[in-house]
Amino acid sequence: MRCVKHFSWACVLAVVPSLASAATFTVGPSGRQYTQLSTVFTSNNLAPGDIIEVDGSATYSGGIVVGDDDSGTAASPVIIRWRRAAGTTRPILQGGAHTIKFQQSNHVVFEGFEVTGGTSSCVFSEAHGITVRDAYIRDCPSHGILGADQNSGSFTLEYSEVARSGSGNTRHAIYMQNDQVAYPDTVFRMQYNYVHSATGGVLVRVRHQRAEIYYNWIEGSDLHEVELIGPDCETQKAGWTADLRREDADVVGNVIVHNATSRSGNAFRIGGDLNGRNQGRTRLVNNTILFDRAGSVNAVLVQLGQGSLEMHNNTIHQMGSGTPAIVRENPASDVSVPFCGPLSREPWSDGRKVAGSNNWVQSSATLVPAEWTGTLRGADPMLANAALRSLRPIAGSPLIDAGNNAPPTPAAFPFPSPLALPAYDPPLRLKMAIGDAHARLLHAGRIDIGALEQFDIDDFAEPIRVNGSQPLIRPRGQSTSPAPQSSPALPVPVGQPGKQKKPAWRRSPAARYRRSVVKYPLTR
Repeated sequence: MRCVKHFSWACVLAVVPSLASAATFTVGPSGRQYTQLSTVFTSNNLAPGDIIEVDGSATYSGGIVVGDDDSGTAASPVIIRWRRAAGTTRPILQGGAHTIKFQQSNHVVFEGFEVTGGTSSCVFSEAHGITVRDAYIRDCPSHGILGADQNSGSFTLEYSEVARSGSGNTRHAIYMQNDQVAYPDTVFRMQYNYVHSATGGVLVRVRHQRAEIYYNWIEGSDLHEVELIGPDCETQKAGWTADLRREDADVVGNVIVHNATSRSGNAFRIGGDLNGRNQGRTRLVNNTILFDRAGSVNAVLVQLGQGSLEMHNNTIHQMGSGTPAIVRENPASDVSVPFCGPLSREPWSDGRKVAGSNNWVQSSATLVPAEWTGTLRGADPMLANAALRSLRPIAGSPLIDAGNNAPPTPAAFPFPSPLALPAYDPPLRLKMAIGDAHARLLHAGRIDIGALEQFDIDDFAEPIRVNGSQPLIRPRGQSTSPAPQSSPALPVPVGQPGKQKKPAWRRSPAARYRRSVVKYPLTR
């Protein structure tokens, strides 16, 4: 027996013996239990392990609220997923103030949907332990993905695409925050995502206590590509102070492209705004930062209360005319007094703390930190075709085998539990399928500088060893065992890439993206 909303205590007692038995709910235009996803939540109280399967090739109304009586657990989340079937496209959730809102519904997995049109946000998280996987979030007139200041904790975004979202200066493609009073020591992780073509704001704006930004392609902001700042001091719960927690960010293995469409010249802005400073540690490792624009640009702009900055194995390159500044400090004289405490206007929260090793910058670059070691300078990083966004180094590139295989964390300001080096490639300007990450291949035993090695794992015809794997990993297209049947069951492991023969549709990146993703042409 499963109880509906507004149930009695008799119903509660009756259902207790059946809690171990998860239920599956079905949604579709016809032949299913429900015709709208929203009705599942207004009619039922979901329990840990419950699954909602939604038919594809259909559009469903937005304004969906997953409530606090629909929570799972860390070990047994509630799963909302596309019921994948041959020949179908992903289900579309469209419209509403928040197209889908997780309202204190903790430990929920949301997988396989296209989400669009929310007037306030397409995805709103006011919850802890939310995972958004294999989503296509597009054409959001306000925020694409928004995390609440209060009642929000950990959030994972992976294998997804966020496109054409944001508005003005205050609505962003991704805007993540967390409640440090209710959910201390939680993590925002985004990995294997393609985030691009903002219609306003910042592509990735983070006020979260800890951000882990791994293996993403981020391109085409309206303002900055990535902003790492402190909590909004005006909207926190009682008991919060600016010194309660610092905000740290580990940014590893990403491609960051800053185009002429941006109204700022900053790839990264870190530290704080007038509402809050992070006082935290930011770590950038093996990223490729590309400026496709003329004029003044800044790889990293520091202002209003950054704790420290370390950078290792990054490539920073400006195409065409221009002189990139690497780490620019916005002096106190150039900013207004913060709205609430602390009122300091200094770029650093406790004096300048900078470290780094083996970064490649242009010979003309300015504001290259004197604290760095092993810095490489040159006129051209020799990427395959930067204009077409083919960003692997080619033969003769100064980036090849020039990275630091053991980037040191500064003893004076160590970064907690960093991802030492990237183990995978970012998606190559397209949405990546679940589990399709390419292992990063250190062919000569030393890592290349930047987000991509000279060679893709696909480039090799013979078995190769990756990061001490045993047995040898075979290249894509070769198989030593029958391919397993696909399953959406959780958790989804990050498996070894390349154990199945590449079907015809995967040989073209465009075909690979469009298969079961969209039904109509897109303007990129």
